Amino acid sequence: MEIAEKKGQKLVVSVSPHVKSEESVDRIMWAVTISLVPAFVMGVYFFGPKAVYVTALCIIGSLLSEAFVEKLSGKEYTLKDGSAFLTGALLGLNMPVTVPFYIPLISSFVAVAITKQLFGGLGYNIFNPALMGRAFALITWPRAMTTWALPTAGFIAIDAKTTATPLGILKEEGVSKLIELFGDKGNLYTQLLVGHRAGSLGETSVIAILIGAAFLFYRRYLSWQIPLAFIATVGVGAWIFGGKAGLFTGDPLIHMLSGGLMLGAFYMATDYVTCPTVKRGQLVFGIGCGFITILIRLKAGYPEGVMFAILIMNCFTPLIDRSFVTKIFGAKKVAP
Repeated sequence: MEIAEKKGQKLVVSVSPHVKSEESVDRIMWAVTISLVPAFVMGVYFFGPKAVYVTALCIIGSLLSEAFVEKLSGKEYTLKDGSAFLTGALLGLNMPVTVPFYIPLISSFVAVAITKQLFGGLGYNIFNPALMGRAFALITWPRAMTTWALPTAGFIAIDAKTTATPLGILKEEGVSKLIELFGDKGNLYTQLLVGHRAGSLGETSVIAILIGAAFLFYRRYLSWQIPLAFIATVGVGAWIFGGKAGLFTGDPLIHMLSGGLMLGAFYMATDYVTCPTVKRGQLVFGIGCGFITILIRLKAGYPEGVMFAILIMNCFTPLIDRSFVTKIFGAKKVAP
């Protein structure tokens, strides 16, 4: 690469091939944000207007945090690229609808100002910002972050009734109690798909998340390696080790459709900055996320493991990328 001076301007001259794409950071970030609309709408439908309030607080907190750090450091404002807005939206969808106002605001500051901007801004962060914000909130305010509202309560009462998540019931009382509460397995699976269950406001409706993911696949912003490996590993692990009657007696669908697995697999684990860039490495990353998730769900004291699994595997992303040699563009294999 050479840098030539021409009339006071720097011209960067590099060797071919020159690949140009119409895609930009702004376009991708806003497209991902749009894909979250179905999950957000279902969150409002099930948990009421307060879902809008919690999500808005996270978005506002993220935008203000980004502007504050960039003003303080003298950097150019990057709010228009949509990354801070997307971080706030994802953080909001990972919040219980019952949280007090200060948790979304402080968590969004941790997500953007510390996790993202402290390392240099977009493209330099080691961990997924939204998940770090949520992890901080869970560690700091565990009770508030594990108080779950009963779906539809927001429309029938000022004070929402609380209940346990399906994974919490499964952890404490077993699959028989979970089936008893939902009537039968068929209705249990249906409600898990539709989203009529307790949980974070954007993670309950699997169908809504899949609609958004389908849009991203159509736009080619998502590849299948991480989500498929992640979800399949959780399913296989639950089937082999998740049953009380012995090996291969667990119910994989309950684990695959419950908790934040779908939202995490399609939106957080696939973060361009914090996941491997090599396809084979993405498979390893997804399998690792799935293994840690099911390990936490089955053996640890916490009923969910998606957030911790992704953050742990974020640490291994550089190592995974270095472990797989990418094919050089245009290189030809020399016959021996």
